[in-house]
Amino acid sequence: MPLKITVIGTGYLGATHAAAMAELGFEVLGLDVVPEKIEMLQRGEVPMYEPGLEDLLRRHVAGIEGSTGRLRFTTSYEEAGAFGDVHFVCVNTPQKHGEYACDMSYVESAFDALAPHLTRPTLVVGKSTVPVGSAARLARRLAAAAPAGEAAELAWNPEFLREGFAVKDTLHPDRIVAGVAGARAEELLREVYATPIAEGSPFIVMDYPTSELVKTSANSFLATKISFINAMAEVCEAADGDVVKLAEAIGHDDRIGKKFLRAGIGFGGGCLPKDLRAFMARAGELGADQALTFLREIDSINMRRRGHMVELTRDAVGGGFLGKRVAVLGATFKPDSDDVRDSPALNVAGQIHLQGGQVTVYDPKGMENARRLFPTLAYADTALEAVRGADVVLHLTEWREFRELDPAALGEVVAERRILDGRNALDPALWRKAGWTYRALGRPQA
Repeated sequence: MPLKITVIGTGYLGATHAAAMAELGFEVLGLDVVPEKIEMLQRGEVPMYEPGLEDLLRRHVAGIEGSTGRLRFTTSYEEAGAFGDVHFVCVNTPQKHGEYACDMSYVESAFDALAPHLTRPTLVVGKSTVPVGSAARLARRLAAAAPAGEAAELAWNPEFLREGFAVKDTLHPDRIVAGVAGARAEELLREVYATPIAEGSPFIVMDYPTSELVKTSANSFLATKISFINAMAEVCEAADGDVVKLAEAIGHDDRIGKKFLRAGIGFGGGCLPKDLRAFMARAGELGADQALTFLREIDSINMRRRGHMVELTRDAVGGGFLGKRVAVLGATFKPDSDDVRDSPALNVAGQIHLQGGQVTVYDPKGMENARRLFPTLAYADTALEAVRGADVVLHLTEWREFRELDPAALGEVVAERRILDGRNALDPALWRKAGWTYRALGRPQA
């Protein structure tokens, strides 16, 4: 009989995973403790913007005309326990308030709520990003609380989703990591992921601690690469170098590679910053804090980029923000997402606003979330309206829409044709040809 799958937590990770599992042919039950979220998903709507996700969801949600009906949703842990053979836990692990450490309360609550309903052999699969050592502890907790005892097994299967590419990353993963303690857990995970494995996705089996370290290590390496090129941008600023040409040259080295070598205002979002800090905190608890001290500087470089963008903007408008109009193109932390968590773009906009600037923001998808987070900023419905009367324009999120803007058309409505490219993604020649003063991070003379 085909496996039945539950997905605990239907946020960004969970909603994507549930829809993808239905696409792979499984009967799926998604669970969340927020009734409003469940009602939205039952209508085939998603609570966030992710390209392709709503179409995928509507292909499978029961009750929608033409759907397969393989995907349902509930708020009942009792129903989930009775339904599922494999339970994926996809709840949030935010940073603790006032600390670097990871808040495990949502994961622990999910395990505690599910365990009493596991009355037969089953597999619980953690996908949330957790501190190393959590899986072994949760496995013991699960076996102690479940009526099935040790037949309620645990596996750890970290997620590697990129916002904007989450559907592709789930259906066609570049690797599948399986942290297991026994052969049965491995066998069940291989059955779940049989389609991507057959397509060539590597399936890598390991112990619990190593599987937990894979995600935090990958994120730390990515953050290091981004902050490295941003550190080089700082040096280029001081030495009159060009960080774009520098990145191009070193990127041709196969040992380094070209990806994530675009200098800018740094990384943000709900994963990279908090995962970096939680990794440092956990290393300290394990007595291995010296191994990760370099990550403090990675974090520091990243945060400095935002302040440097504010300084460049102040210089561009003559040394002070009072009475100056600043247009900000971009609110999300990256393109093809509506996620504004720890967004460098909004952070820069907020700092300028606090220093007296009249800031107007436009973003293709993140306006509603930005307004909730920064209600005191002004917002426009189009890029053209955002830049109207501006003394300087800041390009802070590299949406395709912004790369395709007509500099001449924008030049007709601004007060001054000044643009600061915080993502090194615009064509300087195109903007200068239209009479703009163009400046980018790490390129003082370019």
